[in-house]
Amino acid sequence: MADISVRGRIALRAAAAASWASQKAGRGKGSMIGGLIALQIDKTIMGQLGRGKRTVLITGTNGKSTTTRMTTAALGTLGAVATQADGANMDAGIVAALSVHRDAPLAAIEVDELHLPHVTDALDPAAVVLLNLSRDQLDRVGEINMIERKLRAGLARHPDTVVIANCDDVLVTSIAYDHPNVVWVAAGSGWSMDATSCPRSGEPIVWEDSHSGSAAGGAGKHWRSTGADFERPEPAWWLDGDDLVGPDGLRFPLKLALPGRANRGNAAQAVAAAIALGADPAAAVTATGTVREIAGRYRTVQVGDHAARLLLAKNPAGWQEALSMIEPTAAGLVIAVNGQVPDGEDLSWLWDVRFEHFEGVQVVAAGERATDLAVRLTYAGVEHTTVPNPLRAIASCPAGHVEVLANYTAFRDLNRDLEAK
Repeated sequence: MADISVRGRIALRAAAAASWASQKAGRGKGSMIGGLIALQIDKTIMGQLGRGKRTVLITGTNGKSTTTRMTTAALGTLGAVATQADGANMDAGIVAALSVHRDAPLAAIEVDELHLPHVTDALDPAAVVLLNLSRDQLDRVGEINMIERKLRAGLARHPDTVVIANCDDVLVTSIAYDHPNVVWVAAGSGWSMDATSCPRSGEPIVWEDSHSGSAAGGAGKHWRSTGADFERPEPAWWLDGDDLVGPDGLRFPLKLALPGRANRGNAAQAVAAAIALGADPAAAVTATGTVREIAGRYRTVQVGDHAARLLLAKNPAGWQEALSMIEPTAAGLVIAVNGQVPDGEDLSWLWDVRFEHFEGVQVVAAGERATDLAVRLTYAGVEHTTVPNPLRAIASCPAGHVEVLANYTAFRDLNRDLEAK
């Protein structure tokens, strides 16, 4: 257990009392309010709680919660792991997670991109996993190249930290390119609209179908800058069909419970991170396959005559990836969109997402911003109906399997309504 200062112990006692009061009042688990109060009393409490732990931080625009859960499973082959159960990835949630698991020798912590530099300073992690970087809530996060520069500068202060970086993502590669301790993973990138120009020179990025390097270098689409000495590095880990391939001839079948190409890339980075901390490769790969659900995502629930599978997407890149997971034989597809502050109130991103490939599936526009979505679907040539209430939208579909794709607050509210039924 980390040594905690007198002020820190007072902060944790106050946090525990606040969490207890919140639970008694029916306001939820109370972890967030506890973390907030602890930080108000002692601003150094995060670093104190993390002292002595071998920590992996996981960040990116998409896939943080899934990769954190997979990393937790893989690290669990080495010992107890402190982590967030609810995806609370800012300071208060991180403090809450660390305070609950004070005796754990390991930690796998999901971190919001904007918070990564100061969380890295506080926790001095053994490893940082960089998944991807793309536009997300410009009103809160800001311009994407600015975020890339901030993350690059933050990691430069921690040269001994192992960085597990997705070399198929141009912006992530730029963050890690000059770092002295990088494990490159070809985790894939289905979204390149935010990386058409080089983040280092401003000149175009050229994407090439083939690469004359090693088999590893050929495991993904090669890219290079036309204005700087900057190109896709050769990965140490990559996906080859159903297998995960690594250094020194390592090859393992990658059998996941979660769907989608993106989750295979997430698993590859989780495995690489666990191995960097000493996990057995075969055990780490097997452990990632035990992850089946992340805070309600990917689960299937029975709603009347409908078996509804719940998917979450929060930004253009995430929506494009989630749409690729839709079963073409589904009886219906409900797309639920809200525009609340946690979602980003500007829904212009709807026009960046390709909705044009749902022939043969009954599509229903739902959510508080169902009308905005309906306009976008109309221009995409997608036949649809509009039923704002997501539960009623599911009920309006033919009986059988229904895919439900929702953004953050629409997903949260739907889960709440399902629990109340």
